[in-house]
Amino acid sequence: MEEQNSNKRSGLIIIILGIIIACLLVWMFMQRSKLNTLVQEKEHEKVVMQKELDSLITEHNKIKKAYGGLSDSLRAKDSIIQTNAIEIRKLLDSQWEYDKMRKKIGMLQKIAQGYVTQIDSLYTINHELQAENEKIRQDFRSEQNKNVALVKDKEELNEKVNNAAVLKAYNVTTTALKLKGGNKEQATDKASRTEKLKVCFTIGENPLVKPARKIVLIRITRPDGVVVTKTKYDTFTLNGQTLPYSIREDISYEGKAVSMCVAWSKKDNDKPAMKGKYSVSVFTDDKEIGTGSFELK
Repeated sequence: MEEQNSNKRSGLIIIILGIIIACLLVWMFMQRSKLNTLVQEKEHEKVVMQKELDSLITEHNKIKKAYGGLSDSLRAKDSIIQTNAIEIRKLLDSQWEYDKMRKKIGMLQKIAQGYVTQIDSLYTINHELQAENEKIRQDFRSEQNKNVALVKDKEELNEKVNNAAVLKAYNVTTTALKLKGGNKEQATDKASRTEKLKVCFTIGENPLVKPARKIVLIRITRPDGVVVTKTKYDTFTLNGQTLPYSIREDISYEGKAVSMCVAWSKKDNDKPAMKGKYSVSVFTDDKEIGTGSFELK
């Protein structure tokens, strides 16, 4: 009877142990399944964070390239972004503290967004400055053009004034004369009878010419191109050339018209004057102011 009871107890223990072992196996299976699920979730989260980090850095580099030299002014902030990115990559490869890494990525996203905001602000300011500089340059060029135009107008006006402030000799006429007894003179057109020349002209009125004493020079040129002179020292300079003159007359010019006559007496009355066409030129202020001609037969 005792042996029978003992066998019953042993069987019951075996059944209980079997139940316990079965429960342990079921629990272990469930835990393993949960662990596998957790691992898969963690791996998925790792992949997601890796993609977010890669996308963030790619976008950041694009912005740097797009804004060119402006990004150099934010080099310190760029260095923080690059350093944190390297640290997060290392954590992703070696640790499972994804909450910590998630916070780091969130912080990095905020820094990157701040970078974008700052560089966009710099870009706006830079464009405003460029627009302002361009306006300043345009205004400067406009003022330069105005100044050039004013200088040109002034030069043209000065040139007109200078051209206008020149004396002119009008009605330059020459009369050949033969001397008669009693200091009488008789006009002639014969070379053989000519003993004196009388050159008359009018210096015109010009209020632009300052009143001053003027030296008036007359050149009488023979048909053979020789200028008749009193002495070899009767010369003046015109445009760098030394030229002989026939007659000199000093006048006081006050801006009003001046009519005058000057005379040339033939040196050698034993020889007749040269036949042909003579030219007469009047000079003052180093300029030719009038011309005329006459002919002796």
